Amino acid sequence: MAKKKKKKIEEVPVFKNSISTEEDLGETITGLKSELYEDIESVPSKKELKRLLRIADEAEDDDDKDEEIRSCFTNRELSWLLFNERVLNEAGNPRVPLAERLTFASIFQTNLDEFFMVRVGTLMVQMSSEENIRDNKTGMSCKKQVKAILKEVKRLEKKRAVIYDQLMGELEPKGIRLINFRKLSYEETGFLETYFDAHIAPFLTPMVLSKQQPFPFLENKQLYAVVSLGSRSSKNSLGIVPCSNSVFKRLIEIPTRPGNYMLSEELILHFVGKIFPHFEIKEKSIMRVTRNADIEGIEVYDEDMNYRDVMEQLIKKRTRLNPVRVEITRKLSKGLLKEIAKNMFIDTSHIIDVDTPLDLSYVSTLRKYLVDKQELFYNPRKPQDSAMVDTSKPIIPQALEKDILLSYPFESMKPFLQLLDEAATDKDVVSIKMTLYRVASQSKIVDTLIKAAENGKEVVVLLELRARFDEENNIDMSRLLEEAGCRILYGLEDYKVHSKLCLISRRIHNAESSVQYITQIGTGNYNEKTATLYTDLALVTANQKIGAEVASVFAHLLQSEVLDKTEELLVSPLCLQNKVLGMMDEQIKRAQKGKEAYIGVKVNSFTDKAILTKMIECSRAGVKVDLVVRGICCLIPGIPGLTENIRVVSIVGRYLEHSRIYIFGKGKGRKIYIASADFMTRNTTRRVEVAAPIHDRKLQNRILHMFDTMMNDDEKGKELTSEGVYVDRHINETPLNSQEVLFDEAYAAAKRAAAHKAKTNGVNK
Repeated sequence: MAKKKKKKIEEVPVFKNSISTEEDLGETITGLKSELYEDIESVPSKKELKRLLRIADEAEDDDDKDEEIRSCFTNRELSWLLFNERVLNEAGNPRVPLAERLTFASIFQTNLDEFFMVRVGTLMVQMSSEENIRDNKTGMSCKKQVKAILKEVKRLEKKRAVIYDQLMGELEPKGIRLINFRKLSYEETGFLETYFDAHIAPFLTPMVLSKQQPFPFLENKQLYAVVSLGSRSSKNSLGIVPCSNSVFKRLIEIPTRPGNYMLSEELILHFVGKIFPHFEIKEKSIMRVTRNADIEGIEVYDEDMNYRDVMEQLIKKRTRLNPVRVEITRKLSKGLLKEIAKNMFIDTSHIIDVDTPLDLSYVSTLRKYLVDKQELFYNPRKPQDSAMVDTSKPIIPQALEKDILLSYPFESMKPFLQLLDEAATDKDVVSIKMTLYRVASQSKIVDTLIKAAENGKEVVVLLELRARFDEENNIDMSRLLEEAGCRILYGLEDYKVHSKLCLISRRIHNAESSVQYITQIGTGNYNEKTATLYTDLALVTANQKIGAEVASVFAHLLQSEVLDKTEELLVSPLCLQNKVLGMMDEQIKRAQKGKEAYIGVKVNSFTDKAILTKMIECSRAGVKVDLVVRGICCLIPGIPGLTENIRVVSIVGRYLEHSRIYIFGKGKGRKIYIASADFMTRNTTRRVEVAAPIHDRKLQNRILHMFDTMMNDDEKGKELTSEGVYVDRHINETPLNSQEVLFDEAYAAAKRAAAHKAKTNGVNK
């Protein structure tokens, strides 16, 4: 008897021309359950209806699961704002020295500026798109995200004002005071007026807007006095005075009160009536505009331009992009706000009242005034010599003998710089290949690469010109390197190259090979300055399998391709996310068999939905998960039945947490990697990133100790709760500051190594 042909869904009359697959049935079938098939030409058979209703039940279950999973996620932009609030909290932390708290207040502002320039700018561009772009974790539309951001930022500005007032109050007993006109005598006001007339007014270029003088272009992050001007002959006009000027000082000292200063923009605003003598001053405020700076979506095409020229054109375009925020220091009428918003082409909701100075860059000057008061600063710390390396001897033989792990800023970058310098002159070194993302403006590394090229070495440098806000410096460096004879690559068309790789190839002669690799793979940039400010890890290894894979990475980059197969390394965009998910699955299987299962991850940000979802699966299977996430974390831990086995800690301290560590498992089968990649979609699928395995057992134990120390940090470490808020922790009898502990250990290790070296030298003598 012939089998009865199973109907396809599109053959069922009620679904014809509307649904093509069973997966599309969710809402339609749910509707069938509650409706009585009104206006249906042909009702499905009883058997077919049962099948369709079963699919409906499964679809509803899937919807419930999706909603359940979604409850574990938070929006990345709002999570970032929580991170910046933790930075602001350090400005208000009485346990932090006063001068350092001033710096945290300034960092909060610069962070927020960049957030508006990049993230909010991108969201506003997407809002104008015809596509309905939504956050893939929370489902929030771009408009809803921007609205939520503005609401949260206005809350943070109020908090910042309170902390700023506290800081200014604590500065007064230290001999520094920012003053306003209400606290000045008649004579002091007269001095400032004379100073204004002689040293400031001649350099101002005020404008009164009219049909002949349209609204001017206001530069990004520059200060302006905005004034509503009244006159008898016409309606109110708008006056604008640029206040940012390198000619006059920002901090003006009151001669009768040493240590008392006034900001130049406040002086301009006070005497703005002298600038517009024929008008009545109705309203006035200092104003600052923040413009979109995300140039990645802008297209500049000219077949006669090389990529470096294209980037230079994009950088120029960045300065002209649309405003995303306007800050003001005084309350203004609704009419004036509407006029400003209209001229700036933004909604009035993007105009934010700020009760602090709009540019805190003068904080660095205040710190200089306090330099003789050491108690107001952190205790001096200096990167120590690594106990693993003897810098009085050549580094290359030491690297060939054993793997070396450097931990910045606790240990000095000097061993790597010395290794590179040796490679530049070693007669057996044939080539040096490096990826550069952000380098110091006066880079020793670039100088050494130039030296190597001049010594006849093949030097290949992939210099990523799209490193945001470092584009100009990288363009300058590319020219220097190119002029010295280095071969320069500018990255791939579709992927940024964010990996931190240095491959030294040496000529050897033995039965197995004619080439010997020494490889350095790091979590942070090749930047001598940030190596003293950021926590990062760097592995130096002569493991030839690792070296060969790094050589393959460079070979693919030279051909504008990405690596699609690896054994040792994790290399995005094709061989990182999938391998991470695979190792997570291994831990799930262990947990399901009743074995101990564990995942530990340290990253700067965690937004990759595939890995986030797998983390939830891990937790539900019983895998214990520890996450150290400095900034954005879109995963909410501690939700019963979902993320109850996950802990999330954020550390915001003296040094910027920047290292990335991946740990899978415990005991003998444990796998540990250090990486350049955060768990963000842009890192795991849209960039070239590299994670290196740590094979040496001693180095593994050292990294595990670092990770455990950070997980137990209850001085600077805050824990994310199931309510989505970060709270203080109380773990240790005496609060533990992981960065200070790791520095103390670096000092102790360097001291022991020096003592051992002295003892050995004494015996040898």
